[in-house]
Amino acid sequence: MIDILIKNGTLITLAGGVRRGRDVDLGIIEKGAIGVKDGKIVCVGDCPEEAEEVFDAEGKAIFPGFIDPHTHAVFGGQRSNEFAMRLQGKSYMEIRAMGGGINASVSATREASSDELRSILINRLEEMKNWGVLTVEVKSGYGLDRETELKMLQVINDVKDKFDVLPTFLGAHDIPHGRSKDEYIEEVIQMIPEVSEKKLACFIDVFCEEGVFSPDESRRILLEGKKHGLIPKIHADEIKSSGGAEVAGEVGAISADHLLKPSDDGLKKMKSAGTVAVFLPACSFYLGSDRPPVDKFRDMGIPIAIGTDFNPGSSPVIHLTLAASIGCIHYGLTIEEAIAGITINAARSLGLEKIKGSLEIGKVADIIISRYTDYRELLYWIGANPVYRIIKGGKWLERK
Repeated sequence: MIDILIKNGTLITLAGGVRRGRDVDLGIIEKGAIGVKDGKIVCVGDCPEEAEEVFDAEGKAIFPGFIDPHTHAVFGGQRSNEFAMRLQGKSYMEIRAMGGGINASVSATREASSDELRSILINRLEEMKNWGVLTVEVKSGYGLDRETELKMLQVINDVKDKFDVLPTFLGAHDIPHGRSKDEYIEEVIQMIPEVSEKKLACFIDVFCEEGVFSPDESRRILLEGKKHGLIPKIHADEIKSSGGAEVAGEVGAISADHLLKPSDDGLKKMKSAGTVAVFLPACSFYLGSDRPPVDKFRDMGIPIAIGTDFNPGSSPVIHLTLAASIGCIHYGLTIEEAIAGITINAARSLGLEKIKGSLEIGKVADIIISRYTDYRELLYWIGANPVYRIIKGGKWLERK
């Protein structure tokens, strides 16, 4: 017998795999049912009526659990002073040159204890979960030394009993003050075996940008991580066309993120490698940046995912549906593209597409029953919490 039967819902199934191009089919089933047993989806569309519990969705739109594929959710302190500076016309790189930027968060994160960081992270992940985000990628990167980078990764791993989190080692987020770049790159390279042996991270990431890490430096770091079993990701071509998309394709990165200014050659290499583009529209909106060449991604069939890039300096935006709404308004994505971007395509950007990201038989029962009967309202009501009820891993979740 089915554990939970949800009937009379508008199912936004996303069945059939990764979405590409402008014309995205959401796989909608009207007046459909979905059945859950032992934490998995066991029927979609038509289901047996016998169940331990039956829930009438009354026509509400039902989505796969949302997935945020790019966050920096572990950090101490805040940087509201930089927000004020930005409003006065300072650019990100100008603020960085004045001692702001990533390094400004490093001191607070180094000073925070593991217990403090763990409590902060739990509160943030709880907030995300209340808004329907049931799987979250979380990066290190505000330590910029061995001790703090490992501390951050351990904190992320510590909350796995409460949340579905995927840790990313981002030791190469910036160059710490008072250190030479070459010296710090060697330290990052030396951290990788320990990160791998202790199973502290799934992915390795690097900020490939002019003035930070060059394509050659990024390639070296990512390939070293790959040699030790870490899956490459990359911050690419956010501020200038810096060769990040090319590196993504060359190392076989699972995703390249930001991508406001990729080269055509870089996009071709990403396409060949099967790299997912993770757009971060809340970040570029907050910084007043341009939009990526969206039509090129569409025409080339490169899958588009969407993340919040939640961080204290360039995207203090924790709600994924808000980021997706901004993706529609600022980047010109369709509603359907954006929904695919926070579900099945986000799952692909984390290597989870076989178990999450859609409402299909055999997948993990992460299910969002929205407040809306029209699926388009998910992103139309900008900044509103869309969640009515949540099933996480086959069980009803009490929102806090």
